[in-house]
Amino acid sequence: MQNQQSKVHHVGEWASLRNTSPEIAEAIFEVAKYDEKMAEKIWEDGNDEVLTLAFEKTDKDSLFWGEQTIERKNV
Repeated sequence: MQNQQSKVHHVGEWASLRNTSPEIAEAIFEVAKYDEKMAEKIWEDGNDEVLTLAFEKTDKDSLFWGEQTIERKNV
């Protein structure tokens, strides 16, 4: 079982490989309950719950989900 520090590192690395903001990656993994296959599916398909969670984690006005920029005002 992964400890919290290794989960954070893994999520950060996963986000970097996908050109995705760490806040979005963290929210994806929370929604997926740290199931990597489910996280990948959410990343590919999108999820409004993820966006809400991601913006709750930061005061940034925009985040990146792959090639797409998501604006706080649109969530």
